Amino acid sequence: MSAADLDRALREAASVERVSTGRYQALLSPTYTVLGHPNGGYLQCVLANAAIAAVLEEGASHQHVTAITTNFVRSSHVGPSELTTEVRRVGRGASFVHATLRQDGEVTTESLVTLGDLEDEAARYLGATPPDVAPLDECLPLPVNPQISYTSVLDVRLDPSCVGWWTGVPSELAELKGWLRLNDAVATWDAWNVLFATDALPPATMPIGSSGWVPTLQLTSYVRRVPASEWLRARQWCVVVANGLMDERCELFDDRGELVASSSQLAMVRFPRTQ
Repeated sequence: MSAADLDRALREAASVERVSTGRYQALLSPTYTVLGHPNGGYLQCVLANAAIAAVLEEGASHQHVTAITTNFVRSSHVGPSELTTEVRRVGRGASFVHATLRQDGEVTTESLVTLGDLEDEAARYLGATPPDVAPLDECLPLPVNPQISYTSVLDVRLDPSCVGWWTGVPSELAELKGWLRLNDAVATWDAWNVLFATDALPPATMPIGSSGWVPTLQLTSYVRRVPASEWLRARQWCVVVANGLMDERCELFDDRGELVASSSQLAMVRFPRTQ
């Protein structure tokens, strides 16, 4: 692997190094940022790595994060960080870890992580259905944006029905649909890096005219299946936008039509004063 590929690889960018029991260090990457700050899904991958390492050290066999709830207490920045973990319980079917990320002596991000084992079996019941998205070759690629650095390692193709905001034509529907592919020169989607995908689409408020300022306060992601395709079919939408906050949901499906991951988040949002 070349040095350039190593810099792009999510697995490397989100890696943690053990310092002592319950203590790790990480170097937050400039490749996975939004306006200079690490992306929330990327930070969940970092915290998940610390949690996985912590339960393995406790003798647990659980290697999949099945749920993670993260509070973004203050903005993180690119560079060194310290992580601490507290294993709350190692169980037969699930283990639980509290993980905290600190920079410059202050807590920036903390997560409650549930770990287990994902089996390769079809869902017994699936109430969620894959969104109706135009074929891949009819969808429009999200341009690479230097201010959103992770667009260089993620292919996003959006359905033509939800891209009017690119040309200043707002919609009445706070929804985005499309396709996602990890393009970090190393990996395809798996049960760990799909955590990044749960926070990778543009905010669903963009079609209804919001600004690009949408900082996440809390993000919860669930992983239900190991993805079995290169491209994921995605739908992200707002349940409600009120009082300067949005409640947003995301669902990701592989080419079997299986729900592989979903997320919900609470974020602040701004609109131009004329709206």
